[in-house]
Amino acid sequence: MSLRIYFDALKNKIRAMFSKKLAFSATVFNSAVSKKAAIKQRTRFYNGKIDKYSYVGRNCLIQNTSIGKYVSISDNCNIGMPAHPIDHVSTSPVFLSGKNLLRKNFAEHKFDAYQKTEIGNDIWIGSNVLIKAGITVGDGAIIGAGAIVTHDVPPYEIWAGNPARFIKKRFDDATIAKLLESKWWDLEDNKIKEYSELFDSPQKFLDEFKI
Repeated sequence: MSLRIYFDALKNKIRAMFSKKLAFSATVFNSAVSKKAAIKQRTRFYNGKIDKYSYVGRNCLIQNTSIGKYVSISDNCNIGMPAHPIDHVSTSPVFLSGKNLLRKNFAEHKFDAYQKTEIGNDIWIGSNVLIKAGITVGDGAIIGAGAIVTHDVPPYEIWAGNPARFIKKRFDDATIAKLLESKWWDLEDNKIKEYSELFDSPQKFLDEFKI
């Protein structure tokens, strides 16, 4: 661990001492964590960002991932899992450029093992979900518990299984389009409060919603 990473992790440990949202046993470095977000016990969060009113449950590993607003991530999830080359002679990182766990490089072949993973807004990810690096999960999507996600998930779709597959859409296409257009998650807290009583009915919310 480099000196910069060490001090960054230490800074977040100190922050955790004065926060009820950032667990002291969590390890966070090189990441932007909103003061309105929460990261629970024993989760490791590396090289990413998490926006307001999103949370990550216990015992998760999240790497190189951007998480939007109002995202719920359950326990024991692994998001941004690094890849290995499958079309090279070997899948081992010792034949690739950059640092690796084994501290050995026989060659310096280029390979992007840590593609950026994008988790949109208002997403629910169930427990024990695995999402490989480079995946985009669209706004409003739901990933069922235990799913292994190897393809992008479009907005407001429910996916589950191993490998994860499309189950159904949460709403009809017209409602989905209007919810995406509203971008309600970008509203200030006072506006969210104003509309919050309508959140149990998408139709009522959309009927009343004004930017």
